[in-house]
Amino acid sequence: MAGTRAAIRYAKAILDIAQVNNSTQAVNSDMTAIANAIKESAELKDFLQSPVVKGEIKFSSLNEIFASAQKETKGLFQLLLVNKRFELLNDVALQFNALYDELNGIEIAKVTTAFPITPELEAKVLAKIASFSNKNITIQNIVDPAIIGGFILRMGDKQYNASVSSRLQNLKREFSN
Repeated sequence: MAGTRAAIRYAKAILDIAQVNNSTQAVNSDMTAIANAIKESAELKDFLQSPVVKGEIKFSSLNEIFASAQKETKGLFQLLLVNKRFELLNDVALQFNALYDELNGIEIAKVTTAFPITPELEAKVLAKIASFSNKNITIQNIVDPAIIGGFILRMGDKQYNASVSSRLQNLKREFSN
């Protein structure tokens, strides 16, 4: 919990600096690249989490890996070095992306389906969401064969469950009563 609060503070600070320098979009791209790199590389995640590796080595490695990053992003690396908080980098990147989306009126709609979503179905879902939300919507597809069919739509704190497994659970509850 405390790590998340610290990550939010770092992300807000970097967002403020990026807004002043008119580079929020470029810094958001950096943060997306950082989050994706850490997600895809267990070695990088372990490297950043390791208390054995010195901060200077982490700092120089990040500057080399993300050589094309914006000066604000490199400033974040410097700040994490000074405060010895490199383990927060992934959380900071994710929080920055969330703050950037909120700032630009972008909302993530998580659509869980039993199979990968097709472009036609994605267009239909976007059209339906547009009828009750005035924000720009980005769809994130999660494939979960356990729902058997249908879909589960999550936006913020709202959820609409139209999955076959949910309907089967409801029938089971009705028959057991």
